[in-house]
Amino acid sequence: MPQPPARTDPQRDAAIRASADPQPGLLARVLDWPGWRVVIPLAIMLIALVVLRDLSATIQPGDLKRDLDGYGWDRIVLSVSAMVISYVALALYDPIILRSLNAPAMPASVPILTGISSMAISNLLGFSWLTGGAVRYRIYAAFGVDIGIVAGLIATSWLAFFLGLMALLGGLFLLHPAGLSGMVRLPAGFETLVGATILATVAALLIWTARGPRRLVLGPVAVTLPAARQMLVLMGIALIDLTATALTLYVLLPEDLAQNFVLFFVVFIGALGLGVLSHAPGGIGVFEAAMIAGLGGTGRSDLLVALLFYRVIYTVLPFAVAVVGLAIAWALSNRDRAGALHRTVMQATRPIVPVLAAAVALLSGAALLLRGDLPVDATDAAGVPLGLLEASHLMSSVAGVLLLIVARGLYRRMARAWAIAMGLLAVALVLSVLRGAGFGYDAALVLALAVLWTFRSAFYRVGLGSALQLNVRWLVSVALLVAGTTWIGFFAYRNVAYSDDLWWQFAISGDAPRFLRATLAVVVVLVAVALNALISRSTTRLLPEPVPDVVRRLTLASPDPDAGLALTGDKRFLIDPAERAYIAYADTGRSLIARGDPVGDPAEGEALIWAFRDMADRMGRRCAFYAVQTAWLPTYIDLGLSVVKIGEIARVPLADFSLDGARRKDWRHAKARAMRDGYGFALIPAAELPAHLDALRAVSDTWLAHKAGSEKAFSIGAFDPDYLRNFDHAVLRHTETGRIAAFATLLRGGDGVCCGIDLMRYDPATTPAAMDALFAEMLLWAKGTGYAWFTLGAAPLAGLENRRGAPVWHRVGGFIYAHGERFYNFEGLRSFKQKFDPAWTPNYLVSPGRLDAARTLVEVNALISGGLPGVIRRARDR
Repeated sequence: MPQPPARTDPQRDAAIRASADPQPGLLARVLDWPGWRVVIPLAIMLIALVVLRDLSATIQPGDLKRDLDGYGWDRIVLSVSAMVISYVALALYDPIILRSLNAPAMPASVPILTGISSMAISNLLGFSWLTGGAVRYRIYAAFGVDIGIVAGLIATSWLAFFLGLMALLGGLFLLHPAGLSGMVRLPAGFETLVGATILATVAALLIWTARGPRRLVLGPVAVTLPAARQMLVLMGIALIDLTATALTLYVLLPEDLAQNFVLFFVVFIGALGLGVLSHAPGGIGVFEAAMIAGLGGTGRSDLLVALLFYRVIYTVLPFAVAVVGLAIAWALSNRDRAGALHRTVMQATRPIVPVLAAAVALLSGAALLLRGDLPVDATDAAGVPLGLLEASHLMSSVAGVLLLIVARGLYRRMARAWAIAMGLLAVALVLSVLRGAGFGYDAALVLALAVLWTFRSAFYRVGLGSALQLNVRWLVSVALLVAGTTWIGFFAYRNVAYSDDLWWQFAISGDAPRFLRATLAVVVVLVAVALNALISRSTTRLLPEPVPDVVRRLTLASPDPDAGLALTGDKRFLIDPAERAYIAYADTGRSLIARGDPVGDPAEGEALIWAFRDMADRMGRRCAFYAVQTAWLPTYIDLGLSVVKIGEIARVPLADFSLDGARRKDWRHAKARAMRDGYGFALIPAAELPAHLDALRAVSDTWLAHKAGSEKAFSIGAFDPDYLRNFDHAVLRHTETGRIAAFATLLRGGDGVCCGIDLMRYDPATTPAAMDALFAEMLLWAKGTGYAWFTLGAAPLAGLENRRGAPVWHRVGGFIYAHGERFYNFEGLRSFKQKFDPAWTPNYLVSPGRLDAARTLVEVNALISGGLPGVIRRARDR
């Protein structure tokens, strides 16, 4: 039952308001500064690079080459084996957790492959918006898994990972109490105490959840703990995963640095955490600096080589296997499009193909930059003309940074980004062959080209703007990756005496000058792209188009009078090939928003809804339908869109309508007053409207000045002669002078059942009864003409339940409806229309998800009245 309103104490509330600081303090404003999300990762990365430079100051490139050549295969085999065990454990998380969350049925291989592929991408890139949960959601959503289940999966897996980590640390401290104390001065028995405390806490949580899931609240954070039985299984998986991950690097370490596993594990976990905080792709540079510093490996070339092998074995190798395997499965499934296997493979892999392709471009670009930063092998360069060597070196580095930039376009499925990436890789391959970079390097570029070519059908979006456009997050990540590869170049040439003359030295052995020139070119390209991203922030939008004749024909035949709003001149039209239906829509730059349901034949209209969704998807836009009715809701739901109520529409039944009775006395008095003032009702046919436009414009200008308002668009008509000429107009006109006191644009349904109004304006200086009298006259005219219904338009946010247990959207909308009078007279508008005793029908917004509803409404408001500035201006003028 509804909850009673909470009692308020005015004096208490006043005291609370008086004691509250209306402005946040300086510290709070500093901490809330959004720039920290950019500054902190950059600072961590730069500090790590400086530390890494100092820690490796005495390492010579020749030492690295010697250690690489002399590395034993036995340790590499052990490391690869540990990596395989780790990924096998990762594959078990998703199927176990999804089973407990009652997820929809899907092939058993999908959760296993999802867990492996998501972690392979995450471990390589480290982009939080590209990896982990994003990859999982993309795949599982294709099989009908709700976002809440995916969120529960991610939360449970992270909780299991954390508890497994705590159990492993506790066990190491308890069973090996001299681990940290051998390197750090700690009180006697401290590690034993810490280990016992950690294990006791984990055991207490398991005992607490022995009877079933429990909800743990720690301040603002609430966590649902699974039942102990399931948690023990997941913790076991986490223990295997963590141990195998650590062993992947541990077995590669020099023997003198691999004697204290406890110290190594603590440093390893800390280095992983710093890598995540840095937001650098894969934590590159940060992880290495933390490991060298934590293990005391300053100046150790063998430790740096071990870290390099770990990178390749645990990040690059699984990612390469995942990409090649997916490419093979994609190619095979495209050969047989009729089988169930094809449908499953395409359904599971299509959502992550753009992510994998973006990762391939990033990896290829980083490899090109790295190749340009390192010395050229004299044997490979033998016989290569100096001019070709210099040009290919510079162009390869530029192609590398462009691949890093265009990766975002691949992530967005842009067709032009795919074409540019293919061109860059082809150019890099040709340059590599000409300058003799080596078979392995050429093979890697051929593999990248083959993978992108195999996935070509996944890149179909057009009209998204420049493929070289970056947002802030991508720009920061690309800059960090460029900084990391550039540091490697400076490391390789740190013994070179830099001078101004070095820039102009051209020789086969002039590696350092080539590196400097290539670095300058890369920085110039990156700065140019950054400036373009900051200066050119607008998105290319589809502009309105002239109203086609077929739209006018279908509009006049439509039984819905609101179909006339398609003729406002601010929309575009999607028309079916047979010209029996259309959708009127506008492009905001982020979304394609249809105004109302399809108009015309129902069967063709349903096909148009799907076509509209496909068109938005090709353009990279969200798809939304504003102010739709109940008839098409099943189709919208079939598209996977979410439906939210945004208000109600008032329709007056005319069969029994009259001005008799006490409830209609105001309308009778208004009609009588207008008659006493000399005004009568008249209908101006559309054909005769041009002769009356000047008189109507005078009324409209006076009304706008009186309301301190401005013309609207999209879902409301404006005083546009081209628009008004399509409709008859009801007017209240002085019988002697011909002066018009009020007018309304009449929208008629094509079947003669329903009519309504759009534009309605009056001159307050004529008669005070102008508005009410015109309404009364129109309703009587509509009844006398034979119409059964008269629509009064929508009441925004009306009918939304603001009570406990109602959906969040309803509660928010209900609160705005009740308390938003300063911005819009929500309740007053509904009360005015209620006087006519209408039948209220719901009005809906259809958007990709409930979380997108508010964002879509902001865009609709921008289409109607100029966005948030218009809302604020109206609130100020009230």
